[in-house]
Amino acid sequence: MEKTKVKLPTENCETCPAYTNLEQMGLKIDNFDRVIALAGNPNTGKSTLFNTLTGLKQHTGNWPGKTVTRAEGGYQFNGVRYKIVDLPGTYSLLSASQDEEVARDFILFGQPDATIVVTDATALERNLNLAMQVMEITDKVVVAVNLMDEARRKGLDVDTRSLSRDLGVPVIAITARTGEGISTLLQTIAEVIDGRIGTQPMRVNGTSEFQRAIDELVPMIEASIPGIPNARWVAIRLLDGDARVQKALQDGELPELMARQRRVDVQFSRKMSVQGQ
Repeated sequence: MEKTKVKLPTENCETCPAYTNLEQMGLKIDNFDRVIALAGNPNTGKSTLFNTLTGLKQHTGNWPGKTVTRAEGGYQFNGVRYKIVDLPGTYSLLSASQDEEVARDFILFGQPDATIVVTDATALERNLNLAMQVMEITDKVVVAVNLMDEARRKGLDVDTRSLSRDLGVPVIAITARTGEGISTLLQTIAEVIDGRIGTQPMRVNGTSEFQRAIDELVPMIEASIPGIPNARWVAIRLLDGDARVQKALQDGELPELMARQRRVDVQFSRKMSVQGQ
């Protein structure tokens, strides 16, 4: 399919440093340089952002072994090809549902190069719970504060600079529907992945007893499952009594989960149907 170059509506001056062209990749996106996960609560405009980036040129289907719908697409930015995986909209990653389990497993075991957490500018406090959970799993996080036009209409002032300082990750104001802030978001994602923007996600340490328990569990988990990413997060889930993580650890399922998320022929199923313009 012929590639389409989309001029971002908020960047009109081709001589300005911020001017960029977002090239939406065709339906065949097997060759890519980076993988991005797109997470967020329901009704935050996550799908609108996904559509803005991919131009509806998406693969759709189900996650391997799940009835949960999966969508992926691609875009090219500054010569780098990005595959973007739209995770199910969830309020948490505590694996109380298939949606939450799918999102958590992909962020943790699929190890995307970066994760965008889409939030609603009019309901930030509620949305930040998921952002904090994602930040517990990975350092490579960018928070996109969407629906800024709605916030302005309601007289809400969102201080993204202060929020970024408090969270320890970039926070970018956008309106996905109009394209506002998209160029800045894409540039920020690229710089977080390349390490030009450093992140220090805020994480809850808990009591000294809790921290000592984590320090004891982490080397045990790493010894029993070599190569496991973020053993600290697994330790926290065990201490919180997460039955799903406990069972996966006892049954030896975690190594298979890791392998399944990283295996390209399963991760990007050939059975996916094609939907798009």
